[in-house]
Amino acid sequence: MDKIRGVVLAGGLGGRLLPVTKVTNKHLLPVLDQPMIFYPLRAMLNAGIDEILIVTGGQHAGDFLQLLGNGREFGIKHLQYTYQQGEGGIAEALSLAEDFAEGGKICVILGDNIIEKNICGAAKAFLEQPKGAKILLKEVPDPERFGVAVTEGDRVVNIIEKPKDPPSNLAVIGIYFYDARVFDIIRPLKPSDRGELEITDVNNAYLRDCTLTYDVLDGWWTDAGTFESLFRASGLVHEGGANHVD
Repeated sequence: MDKIRGVVLAGGLGGRLLPVTKVTNKHLLPVLDQPMIFYPLRAMLNAGIDEILIVTGGQHAGDFLQLLGNGREFGIKHLQYTYQQGEGGIAEALSLAEDFAEGGKICVILGDNIIEKNICGAAKAFLEQPKGAKILLKEVPDPERFGVAVTEGDRVVNIIEKPKDPPSNLAVIGIYFYDARVFDIIRPLKPSDRGELEITDVNNAYLRDCTLTYDVLDGWWTDAGTFESLFRASGLVHEGGANHVD
């Protein structure tokens, strides 16, 4: 299969954005003048990924269908939806995409991730990568809030989840590429102390067998999962735009 399918993870209960998430899904909140979910969808479309699965959850999952329908008006060739019960973590949400992937390569974007430019180069490089996974990294001023990658040349040698003393300022952002083996890696995972299946454990599995590559994202990146970052995201989009469909 010489293409990549896309998975946008837009579940969770949005607890850090209460009380507004009592009446809508976090990923439908506005970032400047558009729903948050539009930005990861555009990032995929810009990279030529037009078969997309949205993994959602909570009480307002049906709102995505009302907004996006079958995706055609947005330029999506094939749009599917699936539902995550509760908050079992990123890796658990990703496990719901196994049938959709059909044994091929996938790009996974967290629904609250917004980028200035595009992931075209990373997607092209991953298509040419024989097997394994690719993660995107970005230098940040507060790496202790994220999974932090340690690199040596063109290799990732370690990923540490939210370290108190970060060994680098390279955060693992919420954009990942995986081959079909990702679902075999997820199946035996045990929940972390947070009660979730951690995506860092998935990435470290690829790291251990030396099939994990990385790119450093060009342009700015932010999430929008708190009131502070949601406000910052709107400001960045206002000042410098964000990825747009060509």
